Amino acid sequence: MSAGRSAKFNIADLSFISGKWTGTMEWGDMEENWSTPMGNCMMCVYRCVKNGKIVFYEFIVIEQNEDSIPVMKLRHFSPGSIGWEDKNSPYEYQLIALESSKARFERPDKQTSMVFQRVSKNKLRVTLERQENGKWKIDVFNYTLAEK
Repeated sequence: MSAGRSAKFNIADLSFISGKWTGTMEWGDMEENWSTPMGNCMMCVYRCVKNGKIVFYEFIVIEQNEDSIPVMKLRHFSPGSIGWEDKNSPYEYQLIALESSKARFERPDKQTSMVFQRVSKNKLRVTLERQENGKWKIDVFNYTLAEK
């Protein structure tokens, strides 16, 4: 289902993202811990470690707003908990499409999107698509469920 004027999403439909996910890519070893939906929100903490040292952290929340549209808000942090984004301006992505095990979030400027897809019981694929210098760059994060 895509978001339109009549589309209503429920945060509970994003429960397929929940769990402790781990993966490795050139950035380093990654861990993403997603809570189960509670009330009108979900939350996630992320870390990337390379050669035994932290590279960066993320704190992410998905909050369902009064229009029943879940919005993901993301912040990055350097070692020492030094924020990258302005304290009042996290990256925001609105849920624009939802299937049984796939959710697409997009920034209002349509220059960046994130797709979460549960590809099997123990696998989650997160695809980050963004425009840089007029060209699309795609990073795919393949995670394995470490624990629920």
